[in-house]
Amino acid sequence: MPPVALPVDLDLALTGLPEEEHLHQVWLDHLRAWMVVLTPRLPAHLSASRYSLGLTLCDDAEISRLNHDWRGQEGPTDVLAFAIQDAPIPWPSPTRAADAASAEDEPEPPFPLADDEDPEGCPLELGDIVISTPTARRQAEAEGHSLSRELLFLASHGLLHLLGWDHPDEPSLATMLALQEELLAATAHLPAVTMASCHGEATG
Repeated sequence: MPPVALPVDLDLALTGLPEEEHLHQVWLDHLRAWMVVLTPRLPAHLSASRYSLGLTLCDDAEISRLNHDWRGQEGPTDVLAFAIQDAPIPWPSPTRAADAASAEDEPEPPFPLADDEDPEGCPLELGDIVISTPTARRQAEAEGHSLSRELLFLASHGLLHLLGWDHPDEPSLATMLALQEELLAATAHLPAVTMASCHGEATG
């Protein structure tokens, strides 16, 4: 018998979008629905009824800076995940975005990190997802699908990293990508992520 999906509350700190309330709500609806799908599969230390995470949409310059500071790599990438929870997780190769750096050498997190969930019902902090909108647009055009789909696909990838998934080899990558497709299918009925303007980009 499959695990039962329980209601999940989610606090979302969203930056990098126009100040339009409906865009925040669209993202919140997608992410909350994904957490409903994922929570029955999470280990005990990640089990909660309320979670909190940050999502930032930025330009190539900003994500290049983060990519250099946290991963030692030059140039832009599509998505970065900065996980707070790093206790052992019972699926293959859980990791953090910056796990290669020693604790004393790690740069300061790009966004303020809050405390974990406490018994009084504060949300369990998962971390931050950062997506480059220009890179997402280029990838969407190359794949022949909408910018909305690409942004959601990258956000789902980042969310899985916050929850401990990783892809050190081809089989684990295939598993992770299949789960991303499952998440997107679960929210296919929800409105698309649309943007009138973001870092000089028009909506596709």
